[in-house]
Amino acid sequence: MLAFILFAFVASVTPGPTNLIVLSTSARRGWRPCLPIILGAGAGAASLVWVAGAGAGASTLMLPGVRPVISALGMGWMLWLAWQIFSAPATAIDPAAGEEKPELGLVGAALLQWVNPKSWMMAIAVISVFTAQGQGLNALCLAFFLVSLPCLALWALLGRGAARWLSNPAQLQWLNRILAVLLVVSSAAALLHA
Repeated sequence: MLAFILFAFVASVTPGPTNLIVLSTSARRGWRPCLPIILGAGAGAASLVWVAGAGAGASTLMLPGVRPVISALGMGWMLWLAWQIFSAPATAIDPAAGEEKPELGLVGAALLQWVNPKSWMMAIAVISVFTAQGQGLNALCLAFFLVSLPCLALWALLGRGAARWLSNPAQLQWLNRILAVLLVVSSAAALLHA
């Protein structure tokens, strides 16, 4: 199980679309609006691992036309999210703004995992490697969920730390635009490798 936990840590902490969204949300709105995103992303990834482990993941992706549809939906959603970040108003961060509803939320973050081709490939890799080692599917899903939470929380803390440096609206706008471009690049890279 230690090898799987290490894999889950690396998969969860390395930059990707969800991490960048958490970072951007935290920098603009604070820690609290990131909690539903973090929980949703962790639950979405864990449920995706479970579905892949139950056999639906590999068989679904092998159906003609399914992978391109998932890829197109995922890229479309990622582009929309990138535009939301890119065009977000560059206003000084308001502590009360943490009460606003985040643009992604719990369900959106969970669904984001389901339309991301990189997430599907990761889930299938997890199942093919770690269940073959005799590890139970439910234990893998729970471990992935639990490991992903502090990894994504780290990105939220990075965003809050960046917020202190980005009290100037022009600097915040640059951060949003850089993160939006990185979101598009990371999504395109995942699409090319899927």
